[in-house]
Amino acid sequence: MIESNTGSPRRAVLQTGLGILAAGAGLCATRANAGQKMAQEKLAQALVQYQATPKDGNQCTRCTQWQPPAACAIVVGPIAATGWCVAFAPKEG
Repeated sequence: MIESNTGSPRRAVLQTGLGILAAGAGLCATRANAGQKMAQEKLAQALVQYQATPKDGNQCTRCTQWQPPAACAIVVGPIAATGWCVAFAPKEG
């Protein structure tokens, strides 16, 4: 193992990050074991820069999150079939 004088701050950041991840995993496991569902809240349209028109040929009906006739799995509110947002994820195929 090679030691470096600059390794300590980096190591501290990594250890803190790993601690946070472990705590999050523990919380998820605790909730799962208790049989509780973790609710996922939808994002505000403004947060994802939603617009009711397509962008660069991409639109909601071509997104994996699209839920006909006018909804999205991750964005709040009525969603236009021809809409678009930064969370756009194209369907395969």
